[in-house]
Amino acid sequence: MATTTDHSATEQLFARWTSGDRSALDDLLGHLYQDIHAIAVRELRSESRLTLQPTALVHEVYLRMVALREPNWQGRAHFLALAARVARQVLVDEARRQRAVKRDGGTPVTLSDVNLGGTDAAYDALDVDDLLSELKRFDDQAAEIVALRVFGGLSIEEAAEVLQLSVATVNRRWATGKAWLTHELSRGA
Repeated sequence: MATTTDHSATEQLFARWTSGDRSALDDLLGHLYQDIHAIAVRELRSESRLTLQPTALVHEVYLRMVALREPNWQGRAHFLALAARVARQVLVDEARRQRAVKRDGGTPVTLSDVNLGGTDAAYDALDVDDLLSELKRFDDQAAEIVALRVFGGLSIEEAAEVLQLSVATVNRRWATGKAWLTHELSRGA
């Protein structure tokens, strides 16, 4: 758990970086490395066939975040939400790359059902990404909340902060999105 000193230092680093100090990103990532690594571990937990390791995923997230031209984060939750989105994209890109290696589809990159409150089944990352895109077409809020919770591991409160919504609204949209995604995944199984 972060101390008040850690929180203050992290906020100062955010302020430095968003004001244009590109060197603050290295220090910021150092402060939040464990959080980002936890996101990577969570995403890769159920995939034993995938060659991408959590540390490699963290490094890829780092490289993509360094490439951002204009960071616009308002704190730890926003930063971790972006890290989760970047991690999701890395996993989807890796799944596409692996599918392209073999004409028969290759080895799927999978996500654990644990993040959906399920039984630890594994689902193809591309399928989940496609379903989230479909959900976004008719319920953008629910899709965003599901992505933050499933891919980013953000709590209800953190998702509410990132999206600037009430905790009650996030709880309702999470329940709706999670139920829809679980239903669609079970239909495809």
